[in-house]
Amino acid sequence: MKIFKAAIFDMDGLLLDSELLALKAFEAGCVQFGLGDQTDLFMRFVGTNAEKGNAEMKQALDGIIDVDEFIKTWRGIYADWIQHNPVPLKVGVKDVLTHLNSINTPIAVATSTRTEPAEKKLKMAGIFDHFDFIVGGDQVSHSKPNPDIFLKAAEILACDPSSCIAFEDSPNGVRSAVAAGMTVVQIPDMIEPDETLLELGHIVLDEISDVLTFDFQKHLNPAT
Repeated sequence: MKIFKAAIFDMDGLLLDSELLALKAFEAGCVQFGLGDQTDLFMRFVGTNAEKGNAEMKQALDGIIDVDEFIKTWRGIYADWIQHNPVPLKVGVKDVLTHLNSINTPIAVATSTRTEPAEKKLKMAGIFDHFDFIVGGDQVSHSKPNPDIFLKAAEILACDPSSCIAFEDSPNGVRSAVAAGMTVVQIPDMIEPDETLLELGHIVLDEISDVLTFDFQKHLNPAT
């Protein structure tokens, strides 16, 4: 990965195994409000910020339940869980971060989560010190899939986006990083890429540790 001048990581579902916890909290809220299976609704806002997610829920559930109370309930369940327990790391995360640190590659996080809670989650998980900067969703005007947050991270790292490698798990995140003009690696978490997403031409790997052996030079220059 020495060919890249900077590396930018999503957080939830990529570094931290947090999306499943969020889904379980969402499902617990659905039970409390007498809703049926709303997994498809949850999947629509994976990778976006809270405002965009709340808008999706209001559009889908308005007139059925008190949406504001529902949002408050399930997000409260999730917040309580992560307040008292470190979110587990994804397999291979520390190996990849340690490798990037060893070759002096600047690293940032670009997460839809607000900066303060994102920093807390990373500290509790024991990986905060691996990163040079944390760019939270509250630092940009437009959430993923818009490219703003990846462009902001590249700007802070003083690197041209085309020289950066971005790591994502969700379709919304992939679209954001591709739109920013970066080399993009997707490690799917809860949502597998469909044919439309694969047409973007990004790299898809099974686990984040696979990047340590992937031939990026060959991918970027297939004729050589």
